[in-house]
Amino acid sequence: MSSEFSGKVAVITGGGGVLCSTMAKALSNKGAKIAILDLRLEVAERVAAEIRENGGEAIGVACNVLEVESLKLAHEKVNKELGSCDLLINGAGGNHPKGTTSKPYLYAEDLTSTEEGLKTFFDLDPEGIKFVFDLNFIGTLLPTQVFAKDMIGKTGASIINISSMNAFTPLTKIPAYSGAKAAVSNFTQWLAVHFSKVGIRVNALAPGFFLTDQNRTLLTNTDGSLTDRGNTIIAQTPMSRFGTPDDLTGTLLWLCGDGSKFVTGVVIPIDGGFSAFSGV
Repeated sequence: MSSEFSGKVAVITGGGGVLCSTMAKALSNKGAKIAILDLRLEVAERVAAEIRENGGEAIGVACNVLEVESLKLAHEKVNKELGSCDLLINGAGGNHPKGTTSKPYLYAEDLTSTEEGLKTFFDLDPEGIKFVFDLNFIGTLLPTQVFAKDMIGKTGASIINISSMNAFTPLTKIPAYSGAKAAVSNFTQWLAVHFSKVGIRVNALAPGFFLTDQNRTLLTNTDGSLTDRGNTIIAQTPMSRFGTPDDLTGTLLWLCGDGSKFVTGVVIPIDGGFSAFSGV
C-alpha cells in the first residue's frame, strides 16, 4: 500500500456508488483515511468495511448533501473519528425521470399525440428539473461550504467535483442533468479562482459513459445486449467501449496529488475520445 496520501483525510460524498466507491478504494490504497458519505448508511458502511478489510482506515457516514444540518453532523463525525478534511470528492449527483423527455427531438404531431407516457419538453415537471439541479449543483456547493473551511492553509488540499461529458455538449432527452453538470463545471472554475489564495485547488472529472446503477437499464437490456441508446454511444466513442470505474482513478490520484500542484480550475474529460469525435 502506497503512502502518497498518508495521514490525509478524504471525504467522498455519494461514496456508496459504483464510481465513487472505486475512487475511495484508490485513495485508501495510497494511504488516505476515508469517510464514505452517502444517503444510505448501510451502503456507506459496506464500502467502508471493504476498505478496512483491505487494510485501510474508513468510516461510513449517513449524509444528505442537500441538508446543511445533515452535513454538519457528518462533518463533526469525520473530524472526531478521522480528523479534518484534506481531500473532498463531491461525488453525489444524478438524474431524475421528471427532468427527461421521452424523445430526442420534438415533432409537431407529439403535441396532439395520445400516446401514453409521452413526455415532451412542454411536459417537463419544474419540480423534477429543480431536483436535478439541486442534487448536482447545490449538492456540490453545500458540502464544499461545510468541509472546505478545514482545508484552508493546509498543504495539498484538493477538491474534486464530478462534471460530465454532457456539460460540454448536452445529450438529448436530459436537459436538466446536462444543465446541472454545466453548472458544476462553471462552479469548479469559480471555486478554483476563489480558493487560489488559501491553498485549495479545485478541479473536476468529466466522465464519458460508464455503466452505473443509475444508467444500466438505459444502456443495456436484461440479457446484457445494448439498447439503441447504448449502441449510439458506442458508435460515437472511438475506443468502442464504456468506461470502467478504474478508468477514473489515475486522473483522480493525479489531481489530488503533488503531480498536479500547479493545476486548478480544469475539467478533464475521461471519455474514450467521445468529445473529440465529430461523428464523421
